[in-house]
Amino acid sequence: MIVRSFPPLARSDARLLILGSMPGKASLAANQYYAHPRNLFWPIVIETFSAPAGASYENRLELLRTHGIALWDVLQQCYRKTSLDADITADSVVVNDFRRFFAEHPHIRRILFNGAKAEQLFRRLVLPPLSDAEKFEMMRLPSTSPANAGITGETRKKQWRNALMGVTPD
Repeated sequence: MIVRSFPPLARSDARLLILGSMPGKASLAANQYYAHPRNLFWPIVIETFSAPAGASYENRLELLRTHGIALWDVLQQCYRKTSLDADITADSVVVNDFRRFFAEHPHIRRILFNGAKAEQLFRRLVLPPLSDAEKFEMMRLPSTSPANAGITGETRKKQWRNALMGVTPD
């Protein structure tokens, strides 16, 4: 099935961009970033920035905006049978328009990748044609997806909190 991502969430003064690969089925059905109830993304954001646990989706988005954080996906569309990145059909991918995005958001200097697939797609399909790619500090973080069982939830939370607060890993 062909799936399409959401528009970017970003103010023009954003300094940090978080990139996923493509929203999963729960997110697409809810029309919300990271909507799966077991995805750790929103609990990490809420904990990191001391927001109320029951914050509405709009309040969570505003929390990111307030902290200079933009949110988007590498892919604009692709063919994928399930929510798993491994199921993305390589010859079906269409990347988002990053040249335009970065022109409209010139203060972004850090990019955090939500998992290996987002980083791989960005470095392979987006980065090569960018003339000013060296200005970005890029860091892959463990996926917040519930499918990521290779690392404990607490370890993922700690790595994400540190990255969101600008702490360089040891």
